[in-house]
Amino acid sequence: MYSSVNTIWVLLGAALVFFMQAGFAMCEAGFTRAKNTGNILMKNLMDFSIGTPVFWLLGFGLMFGGTGALIGGFDPFVLGDYSAVLPDGVPFAAFLIFQTVFCATAATIVSGAMAERTKFISYCIYSLLISAVVYPVSGHWIWGGGWLAQLGFHDCAGSTAVHMVGGVASLIGAKILGPRIGKYDREGKPRAILGHNLSIAALGVFILWFCWFGFNGCSTVSMTGDDTLVAAGSIFVTTNMAAAVACVTTMLFTWIRFKKPDVSMTFNAALGGLVAITAGCDMVSIGGAAIIGICAGIVLPLAVEFFDKVAKIDDPVGAISVHGVCGAMGTLLTGLLAVDGGLFYGGGASFFLTQCLGVVSVIAWVAVTMFIIFNVIKRTVGLRAAAAEELEGLDIHEHGLPTAYADFSQATSMTAVAKDNAYPQPVEAKASGKVSPDQAVPVQVVSAPSGISASDVKLSKVTIICSQAKFEELKSAMNGIGVTGMTVTQVLGCGIQKGRMEYYRGVPMTMNLLPKVQVDIVVSKVPVSQVIQTAKKALYTGSIGDGKIFVYDVENVVKVRTGEEGYDALQGEE
Repeated sequence: MYSSVNTIWVLLGAALVFFMQAGFAMCEAGFTRAKNTGNILMKNLMDFSIGTPVFWLLGFGLMFGGTGALIGGFDPFVLGDYSAVLPDGVPFAAFLIFQTVFCATAATIVSGAMAERTKFISYCIYSLLISAVVYPVSGHWIWGGGWLAQLGFHDCAGSTAVHMVGGVASLIGAKILGPRIGKYDREGKPRAILGHNLSIAALGVFILWFCWFGFNGCSTVSMTGDDTLVAAGSIFVTTNMAAAVACVTTMLFTWIRFKKPDVSMTFNAALGGLVAITAGCDMVSIGGAAIIGICAGIVLPLAVEFFDKVAKIDDPVGAISVHGVCGAMGTLLTGLLAVDGGLFYGGGASFFLTQCLGVVSVIAWVAVTMFIIFNVIKRTVGLRAAAAEELEGLDIHEHGLPTAYADFSQATSMTAVAKDNAYPQPVEAKASGKVSPDQAVPVQVVSAPSGISASDVKLSKVTIICSQAKFEELKSAMNGIGVTGMTVTQVLGCGIQKGRMEYYRGVPMTMNLLPKVQVDIVVSKVPVSQVIQTAKKALYTGSIGDGKIFVYDVENVVKVRTGEEGYDALQGEE
């Protein structure tokens, strides 16, 4: 007899876990460069679109089609009898879609770690195989009645079964693939390659946090009975607590370590805390969840630094650390902190050792199978995009997409060429200590080649580079001396100060480009010297970085509407 409450609960969980695909897509797109945004979004879409029919054709049967120790059974199109594994009161179709979205989650984790240099066709083949075989087999061990389940291994919602599987696959894939061009210099030191849209990444994190209440909470697959209601409420609380504490911990940790709280690392910490609590969200207390959050908040940034600086494995979004490391750690901590049976609660070492065995076994299974899969793909269709395609972006080469942000200007990003292996060391900009106006706002006169002028009146172009905060003051000052025509451009750049030394995900950013405003003015009636002096007065604060002024000779100006040239073309209507 079916239960409406239980069925609705399972379907709600399936819908929330499906929506996690949007969260992963936003995170991965935001933490990578704009030229690869369309490619990232397509890969996240294909994980679910390929995984759904493949899991129906093969994966579900391998996972739930029997009680064998290693695999369930071979049941294409899931035509067998699954009544023995169905939750109480839940119809088969609801359980099928619930398990399908979990499979897609495991597959989509890998796209972030292998971002910006993986061929699209190769990624699609990987996605098919992990959904068909790799995830279902280890999933059977844990959730399908396999040998780990028989030993008492516990993973409530998938720290190991889902996230660690994706994290280990990410590790193997990123290692075989190699780092992005320009990620490491000749000495092997990592360079920061910034993501292009932190707002999108933040949205992805909040979507994932929201959906995780369904990921963990709805894994009770029931809302019948007082005990189940209490358990669901407890899961919501422990899930939220671990994520929040992990964020605070990483914020403080990076604040102490890098002198400023790292934004992207703190976002990662939220996900790391969620991944870590997923195994034991139904077995630990609120205090235990807080401890798991603290551990995740410390381990996460250390793991990101280890893979980046020591192992030299390029993971643009931190997927290996978030899902692999925190997934394994959370599963092990369940063996220590479980209120019923945990080592710290007097339950003995048996449960903890079982958790250790499960983690090691799943790591071995995924590492071996994914090593074979990625190497076969590498030697057949190829795994990595060509260097030219990587430098120009996968969007244009893989999908014919010039940009994922049509009609929006994009900030330039650092593209390192293979031969460019040394950057000047940044120097801290002076925030205090006044310098002379000539030092603060230097003027450089550039003479164009001599030519035929359209009039006897000298035409000059004045280009002013200044901070965004000073633009309105500069504009008002120019209007005050009769200069009303100007062209304004948002630019990025740095002068002799080489930008400020900052850190991105624990890696120092060299040659940090700062946002500036470029104002171009062509003058004839107003003396150039007056324009320069007025601009310097408006921009001057006494600190290095006030701006620069460039003066150019202009041969001619043509007003398109009237055909007027030279001095006349610059004058307004009488």
